[in-house]
Amino acid sequence: MAVIHHTRLEPTKLELLASWLPSRPWYGNSTGGPELANAGGFRLDDPHGAVGIEFIVVTDASGPDALPTAYLVPLTYRGAALDGAEHALVGTMEHGVLGRRWVYDGCHDPVLIDQLPALLEGRAQAQDQNTTGVPARDVICAYAGEGAIPMDLTTAATDTRESTELPTLNGVVLRLHRVLRPAPDASSLPLRGTTGHVAGSWHLPDGSRAVGLFASLHAGSGSQGPSHGHS
Repeated sequence: MAVIHHTRLEPTKLELLASWLPSRPWYGNSTGGPELANAGGFRLDDPHGAVGIEFIVVTDASGPDALPTAYLVPLTYRGAALDGAEHALVGTMEHGVLGRRWVYDGCHDPVLIDQLPALLEGRAQAQDQNTTGVPARDVICAYAGEGAIPMDLTTAATDTRESTELPTLNGVVLRLHRVLRPAPDASSLPLRGTTGHVAGSWHLPDGSRAVGLFASLHAGSGSQGPSHGHS
């Protein structure tokens, strides 16, 4: 179980992301620097206890829309640089307890790529973003496939204008929704053309919460069987 330390970070996560987000193809504001706020998210445990895994939802108020745009940013935190992942480095920070941490775009980190399918299949439990040992009850997963999802670690993740696609060995695509779209509620999220999804919620500026898809699994055939949920 990952232990969450409430301590000083220099620079902060939001400061790192403010420098990194404008370089992403799915970042929508090209007129100025981000105005970021932490709006939610969850954590996953590394079974070996070495890598921190966090899915952060940030809202950016710098764009022209009335409501800030919400982005999903999966991050991994390591005590040393990850070989061959220089392109995925978000930055480094000094942690008040753990010392220097290397922060990566988790879509290019094999530990996160291994644990995300485990979450979707029900083999891993989403954890609260801020409290050690507390499940994230608002993260809901559904999976209608058969067997484990075999991730392809030899093929790099691909960014699109609104998502990042993680390839599998059987041709299925696990899609991370980078630009989050609110849905009426979790039960209304469609499964058409997918065999599973991860849904969650985040804070809006007025204090209410939005619900939307964080990840979806797209089968080559587009077929869909009965789904089941867990939290």
